[in-house]
Amino acid sequence: MDWVMVSMLLAAGAVTAAGWKVYQLKKEVWQFTARIEEALDDILSGRGFGGDAEGVKDTLWGKCSGKLSQADRIWRKKEEAYLLERKQMKELISDISHQTKTPIANMKLYLEFLQEEELSEKGTEFLKNLEGQADRLDFLLQSMVKMSRLEAGIIQIKSETGNLYKTLAKAMTEIVPAAAGKQIELSADCQEDYLLLHDKKWTEEAIFNVLDNAVKYTEPFGKIHVKVIRQEIFTRISILDTGKGILPERQAEVFTRFYREPEVHEKSGVGIGLYLTRKILELQGGYIEVWSQAGEGSEFCLYLPNE
Repeated sequence: MDWVMVSMLLAAGAVTAAGWKVYQLKKEVWQFTARIEEALDDILSGRGFGGDAEGVKDTLWGKCSGKLSQADRIWRKKEEAYLLERKQMKELISDISHQTKTPIANMKLYLEFLQEEELSEKGTEFLKNLEGQADRLDFLLQSMVKMSRLEAGIIQIKSETGNLYKTLAKAMTEIVPAAAGKQIELSADCQEDYLLLHDKKWTEEAIFNVLDNAVKYTEPFGKIHVKVIRQEIFTRISILDTGKGILPERQAEVFTRFYREPEVHEKSGVGIGLYLTRKILELQGGYIEVWSQAGEGSEFCLYLPNE
C-alpha cells in the first residue's frame, strides 16, 4: 500500500512538474511573440529597431534580434533610396514639363502666323498636317507628364464627398463638340443630387478619357449612354457605346500603357487615356472593367467605393 501511495505521489509530482514546464514554455513563447511584435511595430512605424543587450547572447531572441536589426537597416536604406529617386523623378518631370511648354507654344504661334500667309494648295495641306502633329505632340507630352506624376506619387488624390452628377456633367460637356461633329447622340442617367466620396478633378479626367475613346471609335450617328448605379459596395458608372467593339483577347490590354489596337492607328491618340483612368480609379480604391464584342459596341464600367 505504501508503494502504491509513493507511486501516486511521484506521478502527481511528475504531472505537476510537467504542467509547470508547459506553463513556463507558454509564458516564454508569449513573451517572445510580444517582443517580435513590438520590434516589427518599431520597424514599420519608422522608429527603428536597434536590438538590445540580450541580443548578443546565444539565444533564440538574440538571433532574431540580430536579423531584425539587419532587416531594419536594409528597410531604411531602401526607403532613403526610394525618397531620393522620387525627388529626382519629380525634378525630371518638372524640367520636361517646363522645357517643352515654351517650344510647343512657339510652334503653335508660328503656325498661326503662317495661316495668314498666302500659300500654295500643297503648302496649305502641309500647314494643316503640321498643326495636327503639333497638337498631337502637345497632347502626348501632357499625357506623359500626368502619367509620370501619378506613378511617382507626386499627384495626390484628394477624395471628398461631392456631387457626382456635376462631375459627370463636366466630363460630358468637354466631349460634346467632338460628339456633335459626328452627330453622335449623348445621354445620361444620374440623379442630380447623387453624393459620392471622390476626387472631382481626377474622376472627371477618368470619365472624360473613356468618353473620348467612345466618341473616337463610334461611327457617325451612333449613340453613347452613361448610367450611374449605386451597388452595395461600389457605385458603377457605365459608359455604353455603339462603336466598333473590342475582341475578347484584347480587352485586358486596352488598360496598359501605350496600347492601341492595330486597326485604329490612323486615329488620333497615344494609348494613355484608359491607362490613366485605371490608375486614377485604383488610387481611389476603385477599378475598371470592359464588356464588349467586336462590331457590337462596348460597355466600360468605372467603379468607385461608396464609402
